[in-house]
Amino acid sequence: MTAPDLFGLLQNQLTDTDAGWSIGSFGAIGEFHQRASDIVHTDRPDRLTRVTEKGGIRLEPSRVAQARPVAFETLSPRPTRWGQGLALCLDSDEAFLSKRSVLTELGPDEDALRDADKSGILFDMGLVQPQIDFCIRTSDPELLAVLRSALGRSLFEHDNPAMPAILKTHPTRVVLSALGRVEVYQMIGGPDTGGVSPDGPHTHVLPKLLRTGRTHSANTPIPDGLVPCAHLHPASPVMGPRGEDIQFDRDRFVAFQDLMRAFGPPDYMAARDMVLQALDEREPETLTEPDTRLQRIALRNTLRQQARLAEFNSDAERASQCAQLLHRFDRRIDGGDTQEDRPGHEEEQT
Repeated sequence: MTAPDLFGLLQNQLTDTDAGWSIGSFGAIGEFHQRASDIVHTDRPDRLTRVTEKGGIRLEPSRVAQARPVAFETLSPRPTRWGQGLALCLDSDEAFLSKRSVLTELGPDEDALRDADKSGILFDMGLVQPQIDFCIRTSDPELLAVLRSALGRSLFEHDNPAMPAILKTHPTRVVLSALGRVEVYQMIGGPDTGGVSPDGPHTHVLPKLLRTGRTHSANTPIPDGLVPCAHLHPASPVMGPRGEDIQFDRDRFVAFQDLMRAFGPPDYMAARDMVLQALDEREPETLTEPDTRLQRIALRNTLRQQARLAEFNSDAERASQCAQLLHRFDRRIDGGDTQEDRPGHEEEQT
């Protein structure tokens, strides 16, 4: 798949209300999700921009053209599911940003997605994350006064008034990377939202994960030397936009397998092909468990996928083979990070 095809893919995905997007690091993330009922304020596929009343995303086309796409599948804790995504990566020397460690005022946000927000004042929260600047934007005089009184301090100091003020007033969150930005206009998940993130665009800040200083989860197989600066999560063939089970969608499955063939990790794809060959040749007994964690995940995901596909096709023989192999190989995920099926949902915080 060539760069123009990738650009066209991203354009098309922006209009798919079942696809999701995120910009973040391991522990701080801004997510942009759409619903069919959302009011669209800006639809500029030529600028890779989409803005609704709840949030928005803009990717810089010139930077995206320099990015390396990495397609991946993750192992779900639910035995009939798997996760999928496309990471847009840059070399580390191009991906790393400021890594500010204290609350810092950046001035008016002249690059805001909506013209009315360009006079709002942007503050870097100082989360020290490698490839993102996690910011808030506000024009609220009272919040501005509190934030300015806390400039140069860590938000996590026990007596810092800034974080309680942020959680109380729910300012816009702006997550920046070298590839673009996500803006979230909805409330911060917490007591004011019943302890859950709002449906649609939302953010997470998870201090325990932030302290690792990592750029991404170990469950995402990013090649050494590359840093994910944005993610696309195409519509899942097994899960709805709110995390619910859905009837297997063969078209979605086939579409993402095309991306895996173009951009998937070679070792993962080799293990996948090994499983498919054993099933196609009706020699499931020839399968052995691979040596690497990535290939073991590939084996399990491929079996789960083939089981769902066999059920969809009413192929009883294939389904029986998959069931036997799943019994042999599909155990708990070995090591890595605790991860739900949707990005950023390990815990519920900012």
